[in-house]
Parts: sequence; structure tokens; C-alpha cells
Amino acid sequence: MAMELKQSLKLSQQLVMTPQLQQAIKLLQLSRMELLEQVREEMEQNPLLEDPDERAPLDVAEKEPGEASLEAGNVEVPRDQEASLVGDSTPEFKGDSDNPPEIDWEAYLNSYQFSEQTTASNRGNVATEDMPSFEANLVKKEDLFAHLQEQMGMLKLNDAERRVGLLIIGNLDDDGYLKLPEVEGDPLIRLANEADVPMHVAERTLRRIQSLDPKGCGARDLQECLLIQVQALKEKQAPMLGLMIKRYMKYLESKNLPAIAKELKVTLEEVVEAAKLLPKLDPKPGRNFSGDDAPYITPDVFVYKMGDDYTVVLNDDGLSKLRISTTYRNALKNGAVSPGQTKEFIQDKLRSAQWLIRSIHQRQRTIYKVTESIIKFQRDFLDKGIAHLKPLILRDVAEDIGMHESTVSRVTTSKYVHTPQGIFELKYFFNSSIARVSGEDTASEAVKHHIKQLVSQEDARNPLSDQKIVELLKAQGTEIARRTVAKYREVLGILPSSKRKRYF
Repeated sequence: MAMELKQSLKLSQQLVMTPQLQQAIKLLQLSRMELLEQVREEMEQNPLLEDPDERAPLDVAEKEPGEASLEAGNVEVPRDQEASLVGDSTPEFKGDSDNPPEIDWEAYLNSYQFSEQTTASNRGNVATEDMPSFEANLVKKEDLFAHLQEQMGMLKLNDAERRVGLLIIGNLDDDGYLKLPEVEGDPLIRLANEADVPMHVAERTLRRIQSLDPKGCGARDLQECLLIQVQALKEKQAPMLGLMIKRYMKYLESKNLPAIAKELKVTLEEVVEAAKLLPKLDPKPGRNFSGDDAPYITPDVFVYKMGDDYTVVLNDDGLSKLRISTTYRNALKNGAVSPGQTKEFIQDKLRSAQWLIRSIHQRQRTIYKVTESIIKFQRDFLDKGIAHLKPLILRDVAEDIGMHESTVSRVTTSKYVHTPQGIFELKYFFNSSIARVSGEDTASEAVKHHIKQLVSQEDARNPLSDQKIVELLKAQGTEIARRTVAKYREVLGILPSSKRKRYF
């Protein structure tokens, strides 16, 4: 049977992910800090992008087609702000192109004149605007290694002790413990061999390091860390606590003080008095010298209450002031750029810059629409607080604003909103539903909030069990399983009732 070859035409549509579309999607899911970093990188690579804050104030000369309208739902960008986004003009200087611009020296000198607003420490020295920022005056936090090394310098150590001592403090983790993840058993053995010193020398050096400030650093486990600190306590109950830590650490962890009293053949009151010294011990002695500072959150959008309504205001600081360089655009229009690779390069960078600005505009408009929709669904939360958070899924908002669920998911990731109830990630408002005995379903976050409140108000001597929490929630109208309470409790970082019990 012969094969017959035929030609046919077929029309079809398919979505092509162009580089520009990929960039727009990427910008949509970036956090605010990541977006600012991306903009800085683009400005370094693209000479046609400029920030008017770095130049003299500019007026709008013209706009590219399609860049005049920047509505975001019901919000309109003011003309002056719109100009800073897409407008261009050339600053006017005194003088011509062959001579440098004239400088207003009088105004320059006046900025250095003493004024009533000048601080006493700065009088007659330098202009206030030239002073370094507050952040520039902050001192870098001393790390644990440097802190211990400085104290080691005051100890009388021989060469062998100093060698192994530096290895010890150099291998402490963020909490101050001597741990080598790849080594089984005592890590000091490996360090002694590496420093080529006898084990007894390494042990003696380690004990001296453990006595430095903060005490307990260099311990190989929690028990050793606490024992080091107990030995420095002056209270009369310290020996009893040391014995409890050395022999009955398991009972201490579970707060089973009656079992310790029974084993030691002493009264429960004596054990309780000794246990009261535990808060004076630090299980992580090195934590104050390690770790980065807590990151600050800058909201992407603000929600303000105006009368009975809520208003959405975008945080455009640092994002909405990009513009296309007038110098290059005028050069293209006036034919100052000769045809060839130079002109093609400038035109390519012009298209790239225009697309970046449009992508940022689209990102801001989408954040605005999503926030406006969330307000519509979570009005009770804004009015009354977390306990009134309603169940919400991505599809609800997507259908409300006419966008795809994936777009809503991207735009709510790592984006924060400032509300009258505090600062929250946009994803916080999307919750699964929990059935109520009567009335509307409640949000899982609201249930977590109720559990947290119940535990915070419990009697520490008789903490609430998971089953008791189930019964209390049911009395409030929320039907929930005990295993779900246990799961939410773990998410909230709340210990089981047996470990929350207190004797003092």
C-alpha cells in the first residue's frame, strides 16, 4: 500500500512566552526588596533608564503612546506623578553646550549657614543634609568568635593551648555549642588531632573557654551548657539544681518535678525552689552574638479607613519615578545617531526600558485590584479584628477581579499590606473554612487565634489539654477535631499541656 503525501493548512492559537512576558511575570511575583534590587540592576545595565531623584526636577515633554493612562481599578495616577513615571524633558542650564553650566554659589553657601534647626553638636561644622544617615552611624555587631578571641588574649596560654583554643572558638555554632556535623562522638577529639595537642591539653583549654563570657559557650550539649552556668551561681539551691540537671534531665524537660522529688527523696517544695533558678540559665549562650538583624517589612500597599469606607493607597516609593532618558530619545528623533549598531543598540534599550516601566505599572495595578477585592471580602476583619477573619480562597478574588488564580497567587506572595489591624502578608487573608455549629463558617486563622487566646488565659498550674480546647471551641460554636487542635497548636509553637505546666 503506497503512502500518499498531502499538504494542508490548519489555523491554531497558542500562548508564546516571550522574554517580555516572562519578565512581567517575574516582576509580579518579586517581593518589594527584590523588585527594588531588580530595578537598580536594570538601571546599571540600561543607560536609557534614569531616576529623576538623581537629577534636577524635570517637566513632562512628551509620553510614549500607550503610557498616558495609568488607571488602577478606580484609582488614577495624578498628572505630576504620571510625569515622573513616563515623562521626559531636559533641564535648563545657564550657558551653552561649549561652556559648563553656571552654579548659583550664593544659594550653595546659604545652605551651609547656621539655622535654628541645626543641632548643637553640628553647629558651624557641616550642613545637615550632608550628614551621614542614621544607619551609616550604626556599629557592626561583634560576633562570638571576636568576643571570645579578645578574652583569650588575656589568658596565659602556651602555643599548644592557643592553637587548639582558636580551633574551638572557630567551630562554635550560632548558639555557642561546639559541634561538628560531620563528626560522630566528641568533636574535641578531632580538634585536638588537628591542632596536634594531647587530649588533656584540649580538655583543659576547653574548660577555660567555657568559663569566659558568655558562660556555657563551648559546651557539647545542653546538659553540659547548663551545668557550666549552674556552677557560677551563688544561690544555696544551685547544688540541688546541678544534681537535677546531671541526673534527671529527662524529668526536667517534661517538667515532671514530683518524679525528681521522689528520686532524690526530698520534698516537692525543695525541688521547686531549685527549679526557680532555671530562668537564670541560658540554653543558647551565643545567640546574642550571632544571626542577622531582624528584617524590616515595608508594606507594598496601605489601607486607610476614611469615614465608613476603606481606601487603598499604593506604596510607589522608589518604583514610580523611573523615566526614559530624554537625551537618548531626542538623539533618536533628531537623527543625531547614525544608522548602524549604535542606533540599533539604543532602540533595543529603549524598548526594554519601556517594557520594564509598563511591567511595574501593571504589577502595581494588579496589587491594587487584589487588595481592593480582599477588603470587600474581609470587611469584618478590618472592622473588628482577627477573630472575624472569613474563609477565602484564591478563586474568589480571581473571579471578582477577572484574573487567573495563578496571577492572584503570584501577586500575593511576599507582598505586605498595612491595615488598621496591623501589617499582614496578602496571603494571610486566604484561609480554609472550619464549620460552625450555627451560622457561617469561620476561617482557620481565626480558629488559631482563638486557640492562642485560650492558652494565654489558662491556669499555668493546670494547663488546658487539647481535648479541653476542643470542648471550649465547641461551646463557642466551632466544631473541630482534637488532632486539628494539636496541629494548629504546633503551628503556633505552643507546647503540649504536660510541658506548659508550671509549679511556680
